[in-house]
Amino acid sequence: MLDPAAMNIGVTFPALSLALGACILLIVDLSVPKERKGITLTLALIGVGVSFAITLLSLGERSTAFMGMYLADAFTGLVNLVVLAATFIGLLIAYDYLQRTGMNRGEYYPLLLMSASGAMFMGAAGDLVTLLVAIELLSIPLYILSGFRRPELRSEESAMKYFLLGAFSSGFLVYGIALVYGALGTTNLSEIFARVQAEQYLSPFLLLVGVALLLVGLGFKVAVVPFHVWTPDVYQGAPTAVTAYMSVTAKVGGFAALLRLTTVALPTFTVGALPEVAPEQTVLIHAAWQDTAAILAALTMILGNFVAIAQRDIKRLLAYSSIAHSGYLMMAVAAAGTFQVRGDEFGTPTISLVLAEEALRGALIYLAAYAFTNIGAFAVGIAVERSDATGTLLDDFAGLGRAKPFLAAAMTIFMLSLTGIPLTGGFVGKWFVFFSTLNAGLSLLALIGVLTSVVSAYYYLRVIVKMWLESGEGEASAPPRLAGAIAFCTAATLTIGILPTVVAGFAESVTLALIR
Repeated sequence: MLDPAAMNIGVTFPALSLALGACILLIVDLSVPKERKGITLTLALIGVGVSFAITLLSLGERSTAFMGMYLADAFTGLVNLVVLAATFIGLLIAYDYLQRTGMNRGEYYPLLLMSASGAMFMGAAGDLVTLLVAIELLSIPLYILSGFRRPELRSEESAMKYFLLGAFSSGFLVYGIALVYGALGTTNLSEIFARVQAEQYLSPFLLLVGVALLLVGLGFKVAVVPFHVWTPDVYQGAPTAVTAYMSVTAKVGGFAALLRLTTVALPTFTVGALPEVAPEQTVLIHAAWQDTAAILAALTMILGNFVAIAQRDIKRLLAYSSIAHSGYLMMAVAAAGTFQVRGDEFGTPTISLVLAEEALRGALIYLAAYAFTNIGAFAVGIAVERSDATGTLLDDFAGLGRAKPFLAAAMTIFMLSLTGIPLTGGFVGKWFVFFSTLNAGLSLLALIGVLTSVVSAYYYLRVIVKMWLESGEGEASAPPRLAGAIAFCTAATLTIGILPTVVAGFAESVTLALIR
């Protein structure tokens, strides 16, 4: 018989209330006339607000639910806040877009809320089984939303590609979970850490293969090379409002899960015994999975940035940009695989995860900055997009600075932030990630990150040149909801860049609560 105290369902309310609200909203929408879908939007916004308030009220608490399968801590709270903020903005930018394109169907909003709850559960996953269920909860609504503009061929094609490759990656994830369970006899992250520490596994090779398969499954969700092939076509074919939301929420959820896995379960997993250390000596040890993560990061940054140079469609450009930013975030994941072993005065080794704390802090700051920057850039793309919503070329931004200076100024800030220019959130995120990568002894990876950031300046600045220095009609339309969302993203991007100590202090408190 289940113990209600062990279930502790109350701590899951931030994510659970959103999922339940989505189910209720789906039923309520049946009675809402097509011309009054603003009611459904309002109810969805209220649902996000309620979940946001619950998250704030429980932000300092540390507890578990579902017998340790759900972790409620500061890390979960921060992930929830970022996901809910992105969902709120995603709802605002969607309404007028859906009306303009003839897709104003009420099921859009419940699907968005359901996907958001999946991302929140991913950030709170304390067990690999919870992680698997949360990924499907995140992904299945996104498969449907990608094909929301039926019967347009590109939209249906994007949904089919996303679904098939998503199902394929889930197979890798399930197989990886099975191998980890076979090696350790558990799927709970905390128990995995304890058994790895005590070397209580059937075979280190079996565990290593299982971890590799987990990286494949999660690598698809965050679009790292070579698991990125779905991203450009899906981003281009899906409705732009869906692409904006997907580019942020799926990445936040995916990297939250990756960071949980690497910093809670496997930060000290090595093949072989730890080296002997002399008294008062400190040595750096690299986890068995670190090299793989570093290679994925390097390949992702290189391919994403160089292929983005050739793009002429803004959605494909931002798709490859999103791939590149997955590479920068993978740098932090790789850096989390370095830990210190220090010998005390008698030579007894003691493990320190202070470098993993630095990497986690950098990743959290980067995720927050990226979320507001990227969804803001897509929001400007929606304003510029042609009335038939068939796409937006870079040439469509020509003359925007004269015709719509507010939109051009906001897009300029977003492009500078994605490049990593000071006083923007993107610069702060990159600084913390590069700093942690260098401290982890991954100098070559940090150098690749810096050089590819220089390459990215070419295609980001090209958008700015188009808007301010080239002549054109600069046609764009930003209704109040869309303009408000763009203004909010702009303010958030600048706030993170101008007041980095506030964000860094909050992220540090989160990492201290998560890392052992």
